[in-house]
Amino acid sequence: MFEGLLYPPTGFHFAVVIEMFPQTPQDFRFQSVTGLSVDIPTETIQEGGENRFKHQFPQLPQFNKLQLKRGLFKGSFIINWCKNAIENFEFEPNNVIVTLLNEKHLPTAAWQVVNAYPTKWSVSEFNAEQNTLAIESLELTYQYFTIIGLDVSLTGAISVGVSI
Repeated sequence: MFEGLLYPPTGFHFAVVIEMFPQTPQDFRFQSVTGLSVDIPTETIQEGGENRFKHQFPQLPQFNKLQLKRGLFKGSFIINWCKNAIENFEFEPNNVIVTLLNEKHLPTAAWQVVNAYPTKWSVSEFNAEQNTLAIESLELTYQYFTIIGLDVSLTGAISVGVSI
């Protein structure tokens, strides 16, 4: 229970679930996930008569695109989802859950990406001089993400640990 308090979690054991049906076991496997970040831009306003500083006011948050990479799978429903968006211009937003797992395959942290849809799909370079896998990359645009629940027992463990 205190492991997460003593050591930060590793970033190589995770799961990605796109809330769409049907799915194959390959649809959950990804090599990397990037883009879980948000920026809050500010607007600078100079007050009349005040020459020592300018006011900084927060604007609406800007969320980056979620990028997923994995080996190229044949018969993936996620690729059908992307293909439908690219070829037919029919977008079906779906939520995406990214979960960081511990050594026991239990969640240590999770993020829910809301109303994501594909905006880019690409395949890695094919090179006869290298022995590498064909990697596909998906880029998803989304409205926002939220951090999903810290366990209440963890919060209690923090307070117990501090009081001891």
